[in-house]
Amino acid sequence: LLRIMMASVRKTTKCPVRFWFFDQFMSPDFKASMPLFAEKLDVTFEFVAFKWPSWLRDDTGAHFGIRGDKQRLIWAHKILFLDVIFPLDLQRIIFIDADLVVRADLLELYTMDLDGAPYAFTPFCSGDRANPETTGFRFWDGGFWKSHLRHLPYHISALFVVDLVEFRRLSVGDQLRQIYHGMAGDPNSLSNLDQDLPNYAQHEVKIKSLPEEWLWCESWCSAGSKSHAKAIDLCQNPKTKESKISMARRVVEEWPALDLEVESLVENLSSAATAAREEL
Repeated sequence: LLRIMMASVRKTTKCPVRFWFFDQFMSPDFKASMPLFAEKLDVTFEFVAFKWPSWLRDDTGAHFGIRGDKQRLIWAHKILFLDVIFPLDLQRIIFIDADLVVRADLLELYTMDLDGAPYAFTPFCSGDRANPETTGFRFWDGGFWKSHLRHLPYHISALFVVDLVEFRRLSVGDQLRQIYHGMAGDPNSLSNLDQDLPNYAQHEVKIKSLPEEWLWCESWCSAGSKSHAKAIDLCQNPKTKESKISMARRVVEEWPALDLEVESLVENLSSAATAAREEL
């Protein structure tokens, strides 16, 4: 999935592309393959790492609020430490989940005016763009979230752009970590950490709402709105629980071509690696 996302980005984005990966969450095989894969794909890359702060550990020394869940640890890195993970001279980043297929030039998103906000997310499809079959699963339309957000939308975190200059200037990292420290001890809070935290913090930390076409997901969006999608997210349908690969083959028209391209690249990399070992 990750390599197919990368291939879709390269195919649709006409400017130089650099991918950043969290080092500790990448497999040794993936890291070893990246130099040749990046060369073939005509992109650059870098692995970044960050040491979890001591003040965000519990009495046992474990990561506070993570509950032994690797996915939550990834989510935490994705939203809590943006001001310290990346180089100071990096002005913007775009986070893209591995299960996305990008259909538009990301330079449009990278250069977008965020109206002074430190980051921008896409709201879940609403109105006539919403999928009526999953209306009952839209938890943000009622209960706590409706009361808390009031007039503000609930956003999805599968793709978002961050203005790191503004993020640091406004000390957004400190604000998010303080909110997290106050809430993460409750097992009923921040179930979807990377998504719930910035949405909860909207009254203190502004979110620029991207046009809804920047993220289309069959689970939450109407079939009629798909033709305008700039990125397709393979988010799980709460009714069907369909696998991502099965959904991709059914929903993403360009999936077979992307899958074939990546499979061919990986096979070439494997052949090159075998030849190199034989020469040694």
